[in-house]
Amino acid sequence: MHEYPITQQIVKIVDEAARKQHASRVSKITLVVGELSGFVGDSIHLYFDIISKGTVAEGAEFSITYIKSKLLCENCLEHFERQMYSFACPRCGTDGVPTDIGKEFYIQDIEVEIESSQNNSDGE
Repeated sequence: MHEYPITQQIVKIVDEAARKQHASRVSKITLVVGELSGFVGDSIHLYFDIISKGTVAEGAEFSITYIKSKLLCENCLEHFERQMYSFACPRCGTDGVPTDIGKEFYIQDIEVEIESSQNNSDGE
């Protein structure tokens, strides 16, 4: 359920960014969600469709880039994804330590449409 308030914040940020650009509509939003961020991307997407109704972000394409968590081998400095039931580095076999890779959570990109306010006639 903690995805609801964070999705409200996403819509607020997107709305503010669109206003600064004088955008008439937000066409696409790309979110980055790390495996260890504590957020469920599918829930955010569902809430986004509901919360964005009536805003410039309503109907925007919503995509999520998922980041897998990685460990660091302090012996050979290899970053690697943990295999089930193992913390061993696939390169040298030393147990890896946690990193911040996979904890990401941010808006990567907001694409907007801007209505042209210029008159296309040449005054003749």
